[in-house]
Amino acid sequence: MSHLFWYPGHELILDDIVRAENCHLYDSRGRRYVDLESGVWCTSIGHAHPRILRLLAEQPAKIGHTGFCYTAGLVEDAALAFLSLLGLDGGKVVFLCSGSEAVEYGVRLAQSVCNRPLLLTMKDSYFGAYGSASRKDENEWFCFDWAKCADCPASRKCAQSCPRWATIPFDRIGGFLFEPGSSSGLVRFPPAKLIASIVSTLQERGGLVLVNEVTTGVGRTGLWFGFQHYGIAPDIVAIGKGIGNGYPVSVTAVAPGVVGRLRGQPVKYAQSHQNDPLGAAVALEVLRVLREEGLIERGREVGAALTAGLEAIRARTGGIREIRGRGLMIAVEMVDDAETTLTIRTHRELVRRGFILGRRPGVPVLRCDPSLTIGRADIESFLEALEDVLAGPADPEDSCY
Repeated sequence: MSHLFWYPGHELILDDIVRAENCHLYDSRGRRYVDLESGVWCTSIGHAHPRILRLLAEQPAKIGHTGFCYTAGLVEDAALAFLSLLGLDGGKVVFLCSGSEAVEYGVRLAQSVCNRPLLLTMKDSYFGAYGSASRKDENEWFCFDWAKCADCPASRKCAQSCPRWATIPFDRIGGFLFEPGSSSGLVRFPPAKLIASIVSTLQERGGLVLVNEVTTGVGRTGLWFGFQHYGIAPDIVAIGKGIGNGYPVSVTAVAPGVVGRLRGQPVKYAQSHQNDPLGAAVALEVLRVLREEGLIERGREVGAALTAGLEAIRARTGGIREIRGRGLMIAVEMVDDAETTLTIRTHRELVRRGFILGRRPGVPVLRCDPSLTIGRADIESFLEALEDVLAGPADPEDSCY
């Protein structure tokens, strides 16, 4: 693979995967691997889901791509389905190609209607590969470090008497972009009291609440969306990854009140595959599969079992520092040295044994984000392999290459 630019910081271990089915990958020799990362957290309903395969064959034969002055009715149908699911009836939707795009579209929209110059977010948030949300320039963003708020003993709403709260310049903030749990891949959950205080303070001042559901949406955390764990009502929601099940589509949904504030002015963002019928059809079909196959509830149950199994291993071995997760979005933080030697060795050894996890570059964290369709037998086999790896060092000459 010497002619590819690869993901920065990520190690390419397998280069001959030729087939995928549900949570299983197969290499050119026929060896099977369990994909506990669902690709890049995208195949929410499993690789090669038959309903998505059928749609990908049938929809392009009708119409897959449209233009500047014509569209297809199914795009409106998909928009209505998302608005209904999010409780944003009467609002508007745009279909794009990536989570980064969906977040950036929402940010540009918010910046065009907010009457204050800054957007607030958490310091450890990640919003994509480009644009204002990626750069977080000081003249556009205030990044709040909530680490010391995690164990706050106060039961009341955040107030000016708290020195950390007092640092937030609400008089200059027009919106809050919230990432409900990923924390740049480390899986950390800001306290509900803090989020509720920020949201209520902003809404009292006419500010907007944006949510990045690219990694936490469509069932990943055990509910349809990560923001539902916080009981808030967002104005703009960005959805990506799992909504396409591997097909590149994303969604930005906007509440009717925000649409009204645009006063008919377009958002300054356009690209060639915006509102393509094929992408909209895939996203709508993923919604239907999730609902009809009961995968949100199933993912919540399987996630609880996986977390319980990991906690049991943590108690029996000395290799795991902490388990953090909701649903099937789980971080395994290792007890490791500065070079993350144990984390790297564990990751490589698990791949050698046929289990693929995510490994966060430069930090002692492994990620478990399997499809909501993963089988209990695969979970049990993985837990057995992980405990065996942590029980003793692998043969240093026994490589997965």
